[in-house]
Amino acid sequence: MTQNLVRYEYDAGAARITLADGERGNALGLALVDQLLDAVRQAGRDAAKVIVLAADGRFFSVGGDLAAFGAAQDRSMLIDDLAEALHRVVSELIRSDAIVVSVVQGTAAGAGFPLAAVGDVVLASDTAKFSLAYTKVGLSPDGGSSLLVQTLGLHRTLRLALLGDLLSAQEAYDAGLVARVVPADELPRVVDQVVGARVAGSAPAQASAKRLLREAAAASPETALRRESLSIRTLVGTADGVEGITAFLEKRAPSFGQADATS
Repeated sequence: MTQNLVRYEYDAGAARITLADGERGNALGLALVDQLLDAVRQAGRDAAKVIVLAADGRFFSVGGDLAAFGAAQDRSMLIDDLAEALHRVVSELIRSDAIVVSVVQGTAAGAGFPLAAVGDVVLASDTAKFSLAYTKVGLSPDGGSSLLVQTLGLHRTLRLALLGDLLSAQEAYDAGLVARVVPADELPRVVDQVVGARVAGSAPAQASAKRLLREAAAASPETALRRESLSIRTLVGTADGVEGITAFLEKRAPSFGQADATS
């Protein structure tokens, strides 16, 4: 029986999509991402005016399922399939007429960061954190990470990608990524308030505003997403990619710069 890793609920114009694998940090593996895509497409069939993207547990998402990467016989194929599946989710949400509201209650790391950032409106608890941790495991950012430059700016995004710094909820608000930062116990109330106002608003006006602004920022986000897929697919099979994932799973510091290897 397939585990329910994503929960979907629809009511009165609002589709609520929840990453429901909280015990594993909502790690992004193929099964979860496939279920996420199904939920996003169901929201389209329901003609949702608002899509709420939220998560159970301590983390919004820890990012890619590195344990699955480590166990894969063909890592390059697995990560290519996963990146392409996740990028379909990102593209669908960007192109959707629905207003996407991301709710970040904990850390959004790796691919979990750009997945949260795909929201047109990002709401965060005051304890939320954002991290691009790819280079720590010998990989390049994917999941729409390169699109963060539009919001955060080039050098702030480079700092996060290369230095591995954490971005606090307040810093994310100051940078323009997060729309509201509230105490954790108030987050559900604020989410309901924001969603209710969007559902009550003019759907054509909101959809047009979203489309105009997003096309001004990036006329073809899929081009950036494809570049990300090709890059991470290549790197996962290199010596540094193998070493980075192995070191993470063995809970030790990686030793990069060894002779090239294949997965």
